Amino acid sequence: MSIEAVRAYLARWNRDKDIIENPVSTATVAEAAIALGVTPSRIAKSISLKHSEGKGMLIVTAGDMKLDNHKYKEHFGFKARMLTPEEALNMTGHTVGGICPFALPDTIDVYLDVSLKRFETVFPACGSSNSEIELTLDELNEYSKNKKWVDVCKPVEA
Repeated sequence: MSIEAVRAYLARWNRDKDIIENPVSTATVAEAAIALGVTPSRIAKSISLKHSEGKGMLIVTAGDMKLDNHKYKEHFGFKARMLTPEEALNMTGHTVGGICPFALPDTIDVYLDVSLKRFETVFPACGSSNSEIELTLDELNEYSKNKKWVDVCKPVEA
């Protein structure tokens, strides 16, 4: 089970017991924000994409943001292509709704979007559709093995 892999992964920082498991779904930004009692923007959303070499990659962004295709292509040099739910599971080990930047295969690159820098702490998922953890940006940067900070997102229109 994916949450158990994340729990074991976060244990190296003694953060495994800090995972929040909710009795309700937190698979979407809106659900997670309601369950946690925070603004949707503080939910650290993981977007799973295909890298140009066919491997997977994650962009972790603030919950009120979405991928900006023009900025993405300009930064990475190729068009953004979302992973299918099956590809996401096969490449990340996590199902859609619980995809997170932890306990990933080494073939997955993680990038953190600058939109997260507005907050002292954010809430990424932890491998299931009802789990999160509150992390500082420094913790998220370290635990996710962030390749680098990127600016490839734009606000979701209301």
